[in-house]
Amino acid sequence: MIDYKNIITIEPGKRGGKPCIRGMRITVNDIFDWLASGMTVNEILEDFDELEATDIYAALSYAADRENKIYQVAI
Repeated sequence: MIDYKNIITIEPGKRGGKPCIRGMRITVNDIFDWLASGMTVNEILEDFDELEATDIYAALSYAADRENKIYQVAI
């Protein structure tokens, strides 16, 4: 798993405080939306030349880490 701590940034005044890639206005959710729509990593990198492959994998690592920290309570 990639260490995302230096790649994923959260700034209150940028994109509503959502986690972004390296201080850019591209959010982790943007990457998920592109992947969910069927775009490949290479297609994303071609469309957004400011991104690197490690940025995409950092977003996935960030989400996996958050998912592991969310606990659901059965009611």
